[in-house]
Amino acid sequence: MCTVVHSATFDISPVTPELFANQSSAYVTTIDQSTPIQPISDPVFDAAGIQVAIKREDLNHPRISGNKWWKLKHNVNAAIAQNHQTLLTFGGAYSNHIYATAAAASVHGLQSIGIIRGEQVLPLNQTLTFAREAGMELHFIARDTYRTKAEPSFISELEERFGRFYLLPEGGSNELGVAGVASFAEGLPLDFDYVCCPVGTGATLAGIVRGRKGTGHAIGFPVLKGGQAWATAVESYVPQYANWQLFGEYHFGGYAKTTLELDRFMRDFESSQGVPIEHVYSGKMFYGIYDLAAMGFFTRGSTVLAIHTGGLRPKV
Repeated sequence: MCTVVHSATFDISPVTPELFANQSSAYVTTIDQSTPIQPISDPVFDAAGIQVAIKREDLNHPRISGNKWWKLKHNVNAAIAQNHQTLLTFGGAYSNHIYATAAAASVHGLQSIGIIRGEQVLPLNQTLTFAREAGMELHFIARDTYRTKAEPSFISELEERFGRFYLLPEGGSNELGVAGVASFAEGLPLDFDYVCCPVGTGATLAGIVRGRKGTGHAIGFPVLKGGQAWATAVESYVPQYANWQLFGEYHFGGYAKTTLELDRFMRDFESSQGVPIEHVYSGKMFYGIYDLAAMGFFTRGSTVLAIHTGGLRPKV
C-alpha cells in the first residue's frame, strides 16, 4: 500500500462576520494540495482481508472543502475571465454546493444568488445561514418549478429577473467541474484497487474515473434516490470507461435524510477512527464501504481509498 501521512487536527470555526476578512482574491489558485491519506483499521476490514484509507479532502480548505473546491475551480476562473459579477446556482436546503459557492463568491468579491429547492423554513439551517451571511441572495422555489431549472425558458426568466450572471449548474456539475475533479484524481496514488466517493450529481465520480484513466475501479454511493439518473450522467462524461459502479441502496431515505442506524454508525465511526463525517454525504459512503466489506464485495488483498468530500459543519 502507498505511503501515508497521518491527519493533522481538524477545526471548523463557527460562522462569524470576520470569516471572510483578509481573504485573497487569488484564492482559486490557493489550496492545500497535500491533504493526507489516512489509513483506518477495523475488524470488518481485517475479516475481509482488505486495507482501507481515507483521502482527507475535508482538510483542503476551511470553507470550500472537498470536491466542491475542485468543481468550482475552473468555473469561478471562467466567471472572472468573462467579467461576470454574479454567480447563480441551484441547490437544496442542505446543499454543500450552495455553501461552497457562497464562500467562493465572497472571497472573490462576486455577488451570488442561490435558487433553493422547496419552501423556506425558519429558522434557516446552518448551511443557509452561512450562505446568507456570506452574502448569497437566497430565493426559494416550489419543487415542481425546480425540476425545470435546466430548461431555457426558466433560465430566461432568471435572466430577466436578476440580469447577467454566470450560471453554475446544481452541484457545480458541468464539463468544467468534471475537469477540476479529474485534475485532483490525476494526483491520487495508482496502487489503490478501488476509489470510492459519495454521489450527488455524478460529476465527482466521473472526474475520478477520467483522472485515473481507466486505472482500478471507481465506486459511487448515491446519497439520494433515482440511481439511473446518475449512471446516465457519469456515462455522458466518461463514455470511454466502464471501470465504475454505483451502489444506490445507501441513501437512507433520500437527500439529507438519516436513520437511527446511520446515526449510530457515524458515532461509532468517529469514535473509533477519529475522523469527522456527516449524514448527507460522507456518512452514507462509509456505511456503504463497511457493508460491502462485510459482504465480501472487495477482492481479498485489495486496497480501498475513500474520498472524504468535506461538507462538515460546526457542531451545535
